[in-house]
Amino acid sequence: MDSPPLTSSSGGVPAGPVAAGSAGSVGPGMPTAGGEPARWVEPEILAELEAELDGPELARGFARDYAALWDQRFSRLEAAVRAEDRPAALDAVISLRITSAMVGGIRLAVLAQALEDAVRKDDFVQGHKLLAGLAEHGVRTVSELQANYIHKD
Repeated sequence: MDSPPLTSSSGGVPAGPVAAGSAGSVGPGMPTAGGEPARWVEPEILAELEAELDGPELARGFARDYAALWDQRFSRLEAAVRAEDRPAALDAVISLRITSAMVGGIRLAVLAQALEDAVRKDDFVQGHKLLAGLAEHGVRTVSELQANYIHKD
């Protein structure tokens, strides 16, 4: 059973798995095709979440919880991949993918999709390779989320 592609209802970032072995092709602050620095968090998606939850309070609370749980969530995923525990790795990576997309972390969610695909194929060699990029993407996503959304105002 494959997961649906990741996009926001406003178009968001086209979602598809990153190339095998890639930790995401756009580095921090690197220009994108449009010449603007790449964002780790898509504010349009956070605005959609606020609209769905009838205001910013619940959305900020969700984002705050997401950021607070990042280390725990990643540690659980890393342990499952290193142990080659397919059910636990799938549970952890799907949770990470979905919650990342909900807070606008589309780049992180796309990378999580690549890891999910590797785990589904029992390709834990590829899974191990993707962990470092996933960790970096996660830290940068949480940092941007905190600076530009959670602690904004």
